[in-house]
Amino acid sequence: MNLNQVTLPVRDMEEAAAFYRRLGFVQIVDTPHYARFECTEGGATFSLQLSEEEYRNGAVIYFEHEKLDELVEALQQRGLEFAQLPQDMRWRWREAVLFDPSGNKVKLYWAGEDRLNPPWRTEIREP
Repeated sequence: MNLNQVTLPVRDMEEAAAFYRRLGFVQIVDTPHYARFECTEGGATFSLQLSEEEYRNGAVIYFEHEKLDELVEALQQRGLEFAQLPQDMRWRWREAVLFDPSGNKVKLYWAGEDRLNPPWRTEIREP
């Protein structure tokens, strides 16, 4: 099985889509109620779904970039504001945090080999 996509709820499609385009993603679907974006590396996609209902979303969407500090600096120059600038975390990743216009938490990070093979990785278990 493979993960196809993640869909985030948004309150204002036009504003949210502009935010993700400013982050550098390529918009491949554009409707008044749904937008889909392609990551520039790896071929992964994610979507935005217009939500007219109030929602509380505890999910965090992570985007990985090897040159995190340079990326954050470039995004700041484009006017994006960060809640947390890049910092080394105790789980050995370097992370920066920002929020999209609908309040969805977005983390930009670099983990290198630790993303899939951290020192605390468990043995593969049968179902």
